[in-house]
Amino acid sequence: MRMLVVEDEPKMAGLVKRGLEREGYAVDVVANGTDALWAATETDYDAIVLDAMIPPPDGFEVCRELRKRGRWAPVLMLTARDGINDRVAGLDAGSDDYLTKPFAFAELFARLRAITRRDTIERPTTLQSGDLTLDPARREVRRGTTRIELSPTEFSLLEQFLRHEGEVLSRTRILEHVWDFAYDGTSNVVDVYVRYLREKIDRPFGCTSIETVRGAGYVLRPVFTTLPRPGNSPPTGS
Repeated sequence: MRMLVVEDEPKMAGLVKRGLEREGYAVDVVANGTDALWAATETDYDAIVLDAMIPPPDGFEVCRELRKRGRWAPVLMLTARDGINDRVAGLDAGSDDYLTKPFAFAELFARLRAITRRDTIERPTTLQSGDLTLDPARREVRRGTTRIELSPTEFSLLEQFLRHEGEVLSRTRILEHVWDFAYDGTSNVVDVYVRYLREKIDRPFGCTSIETVRGAGYVLRPVFTTLPRPGNSPPTGS
């Protein structure tokens, strides 16, 4: 999943970015309201971590303006003040939740998981396609009862497929949600990681759930399997 962090304090911005990246998110960072509006208008983020007190326009106005523009990415507002008025102002501006500084990263991650489950249609806590399941909170992937170890990028890629089961995802669309602005390579990286993913979630189980759609991209289909083939235990790491 791809996140936008809006924070003008460099140390805090760096800490949040590194923390989210360790959880497998792709993260872009901007430091003021003007850049936040541009970034969130140009890119379909899965969530936005928005500090309330940033160089103008402030976080409240940024959130209000994004909603006026029809941009509905979930917003987690950060505030250094615990007053009820600030909480109300943030929620009234259109944010989905708020978190008071200083905060524990475990709570930040939990709140982000909660707001990204909310959608026009409620998102389930555990994502599933056939007998393949992914639990964002526990960072667990299983094919049936067999646990599969994935790298953070592989996990994020699989999560993107599961959230759009049955949809053909282009390489560009996958890049936009799994990699950040800092990535300056080509879409070939998508093919490489799809291959890694197939080697872990499909091949050991004798199935093909990620299909190539020639000239268009990839699609995840629901598949039900039995136990892994003898001698083909799921690989780990990468």
